[in-house]
Amino acid sequence: MQCSWKAVLLLALASIAIQYTAIRTFTAKSFHTCPGLAEAGLAERLCEEGPTFAYNLSRKTHILILATTRSGSSFVGQLFNQHLDVFYLFEPLYHVQNTLIPRFTQGKSPADRRVMLGASRDLLRSLYDCDLYFLENYIKPPPVNHTTDRIFRRGASRVLCSRPVCDAPGSGDLVLEEGDCVRRCGLLNLTVAAEACRERSHVAIKTVRVPEVNDLRALVEDPRLNLKVIQLVRDPRGILASRSETFRDTYRLWRLWYGTGRKPYNLDVTQLTTVCEDFSSSVSTGLMRPPWLKGKYMLVRYEDLARNPMKKTEEIYGFLGIPLDSHVARWIQNNTRGDPALGKHKYGTVRNSAATAEKWRFRLSYDIVAFAQNACQRVLAQLGYKMASSEEELKNPSISLVEERDFRPFS
Repeated sequence: MQCSWKAVLLLALASIAIQYTAIRTFTAKSFHTCPGLAEAGLAERLCEEGPTFAYNLSRKTHILILATTRSGSSFVGQLFNQHLDVFYLFEPLYHVQNTLIPRFTQGKSPADRRVMLGASRDLLRSLYDCDLYFLENYIKPPPVNHTTDRIFRRGASRVLCSRPVCDAPGSGDLVLEEGDCVRRCGLLNLTVAAEACRERSHVAIKTVRVPEVNDLRALVEDPRLNLKVIQLVRDPRGILASRSETFRDTYRLWRLWYGTGRKPYNLDVTQLTTVCEDFSSSVSTGLMRPPWLKGKYMLVRYEDLARNPMKKTEEIYGFLGIPLDSHVARWIQNNTRGDPALGKHKYGTVRNSAATAEKWRFRLSYDIVAFAQNACQRVLAQLGYKMASSEEELKNPSISLVEERDFRPFS
């Protein structure tokens, strides 16, 4: 009887040991795979040599701001960057794009897109786990001793520009402005930055390099992540006007159309239609409310945020289940009622937000607007943007082109 009891005990202990080993192996490897790199034919130096981080079991809230260029994403990013308990990164997927695109020979082929999205998802998984070493696979030239000066827009991250990550002489406890951060902070130590990340309760990342929310399904469904997606949208007519002003060389023919009143025969209309198609596809997925997005998805129109920044920010934080930091509220107060002249930098956030959202109506001619409305009529209807039926209606600011819509979070 005694031998039987001992045998059962030994069997139970062995079972526990096996399960423990399996869990350790799973957590050690889960965030250290590099399929995106392998498909792209890149060396897997860091996959073999870099430190491994077991995924965080504290259930941090991981936030992804899904947007497109010139849709107000820098502004929305600051709503999280100003929170003292959020580690925020501005466009880390820039490094993936910058590394992989030169290696592609077929441009935007489906195969290239799969590789790009695979690598992007791998990097996001690692960054949400504060494994910043994984980013070294995509930084050129490679960091030395985990230090680099090549992090894209480091200055847009509050944590990366303050102590202990930045130990600039004379900075004290001040958070440096973006230009001062790049100039005074010196090399970024990824080990120190990773530790600062782990000390925060939440991680927020902004990207304009993932076309559709459906591309994120693998991350949203990943049980190791508590990922919530904020999809930011903007009137495509406003995006077109902003891009034409900001990227003047790339959008030269649109400006030529505005200046001459004649549409150039070689105009690249995909600069507009791609935005509308991606929006429409992504929004269709979100509004259908598939089970895998339940509690994970919120659609935000830039125009609603611009008109009522505090109210909309409270809704966003309510959806995330995170208390609204007083620093965020103060930043909104200081950055949404400012003199537009102070926000001339193309990525600046100091502005009169309500006026900025409407400015496109005076930057585009009616024939360009009419063309955009025809090309994007489906997504305009989906998102509640009204058509301007005439030049007079377009230029009349007392006539709103934004319907009252209540896009509630999918909870």
